[in-house]
Amino acid sequence: MKEFRSHQSGVNATVDKDAAARVNPPDNENIRRLPNHLRQFIVDQNYERYTPVDHAVWRYVMRQNYNFLREYAHLIYFDGLEKTGIGVERIPSILEMNDILARIGWAAVTVDGFIPPAAFMEFQEYRVLVIAADIRQIEHVEYTPAPDIIHEAAGHAPIIADQQYADYLQQFGAVGAKAMSSKKDFELYEAIRHLSILKEAHTADPAEIKRAEEDVAFKQANLGKPSEMALVSRLHWWTVEYGLIGALDKPKIYGAGLLSSIGESANCIKPTVKKIPYTIDAANYAFDITTQQPQLFVTPSFEHLSEVLSDFASRMAYKVGGLEGVRKAIECNNTCTCQYSSGLQVSGTFSEVLLDDRGELAYLRTSSPTNLAYENKELPGHDKQYHRDGFGSPVGNLRHNPLPLENCSEGELLHLGIIVGRKTELIFESGVTVVGTVANVLHRGGKAILISFDDCKVTFNGNVLFDPAWGNYDMSVGAKITSVFSGAADKDAFDQVPIVPKERTIKVTYDQKRLSLHELYQQVRDCRESKSGYETLPVIWSQLQANHKTDWLLSMEILEILHKADLYPAIAAEIRTFLEKRAREDESLAKMIEDGFHLIAKG
Repeated sequence: MKEFRSHQSGVNATVDKDAAARVNPPDNENIRRLPNHLRQFIVDQNYERYTPVDHAVWRYVMRQNYNFLREYAHLIYFDGLEKTGIGVERIPSILEMNDILARIGWAAVTVDGFIPPAAFMEFQEYRVLVIAADIRQIEHVEYTPAPDIIHEAAGHAPIIADQQYADYLQQFGAVGAKAMSSKKDFELYEAIRHLSILKEAHTADPAEIKRAEEDVAFKQANLGKPSEMALVSRLHWWTVEYGLIGALDKPKIYGAGLLSSIGESANCIKPTVKKIPYTIDAANYAFDITTQQPQLFVTPSFEHLSEVLSDFASRMAYKVGGLEGVRKAIECNNTCTCQYSSGLQVSGTFSEVLLDDRGELAYLRTSSPTNLAYENKELPGHDKQYHRDGFGSPVGNLRHNPLPLENCSEGELLHLGIIVGRKTELIFESGVTVVGTVANVLHRGGKAILISFDDCKVTFNGNVLFDPAWGNYDMSVGAKITSVFSGAADKDAFDQVPIVPKERTIKVTYDQKRLSLHELYQQVRDCRESKSGYETLPVIWSQLQANHKTDWLLSMEILEILHKADLYPAIAAEIRTFLEKRAREDESLAKMIEDGFHLIAKG
């Protein structure tokens, strides 16, 4: 007997630190362009691990979706399923999907469950879909809070066949990757990931699940003022995951969370779920991944989604910069980047900002190893090791010099006394004073971006900000901070490996009884696909009743074949009676069994 191991989730796995090095992602141009800090999330799909039960779960959900969504899904959905190579009968291979996705300028990779929101967004910016390798348990056919291949492949992938929507998804990735997050955001993400792993675990303790649910609820209720990432995540949820499109009184489904959930897609069209026109106000509505949504938002078009996102992005720190942006970076208490008007990018954990008498930016500091970059590439000699104790520098114009320092020509720099090898004094409008010997002036893009000093002293309002005994001083050049965003400018050089989740899903090894059930599922699949061997079905039914009395899906598959072939009517009636009894005994199965009967009747 073949030994099958499932992709379904569990808990308390040991992290395989070398796994990323062994992964061979599909050969797709978009994937080849991915930076290393994203590649670390990619895992092998290990297609052979999917069990016959996994394939049966996929088939059941997809058949139900085809039946129900014909009337309620956006028209592009079914065209998109074909264009992205997603069929009904079996779980799709990511390798095969990538061959097809390449034709529409996209790619897909498999990952281990939820990944951090910033990384998820950045994958989208590279036009790469992130697909969880796991598939939901049979107990969670209608809905699972954990990301799985049904949600990702059958939900997200088909809609990108629409070019406007695909562009929106990439735009969202670019915006979301820049969003400032907070420590509480990451704690909530880890709590949600932990809960999703528990809920898909075969052996999870109900008490532990309850504690995890309470932890998520507590963290959601105590986030405080939502960060940019929290607000961006809400817009993502109400569009990409749970979006409706068209007329307010009769919208169509395009959100992946609805398209991949039999229960939610049926529930969302009911009048009890409030339908609200989609505007930037959707960012004010929090969401709960553990329950069905009390309201949904309807966009008139995919173009409107991009308009709302552009409006929201125009208010973010990466667009606004300035003192507000720097303060968000300090609140973030994690790696962020402040970009000067010269183009110089300073990446580190920002800890302090000094203001002048007018309340404007005068000086900013990091308290962690920091690197300097230009156009998202680290400057040679300015890595985290060189700036291991942090970095501090003034912001603003020089006093009595109307021209921003970064725009000064070589002659104008000479006039200001900025000459290599000569001691000079620079006094800023803020009052920050820099006195030292010029060691180097670095130019990029026709602008001065960094001036290095020997024997340098920096003071402000009588306080020493830098002392000559501390070493060489590197002074950023820039009249203002034009952009502030999450993460390092050059993430690979900065090495942001710690963002990979430590808790991993595990792959379950089944006992002999479960393996025997898998074998029965495979035998029924073989009968259906070969249209032969029907004489074995009564025996399989008997074995199912003798050894696996709680299983309902295989009974439904046997009934489907018998009904279609008009065989063994007495056994078919026996199976139907059994399923009706299961539906009465277990309320959670009632709708799924009823829907299964409906599909059989339709043929």
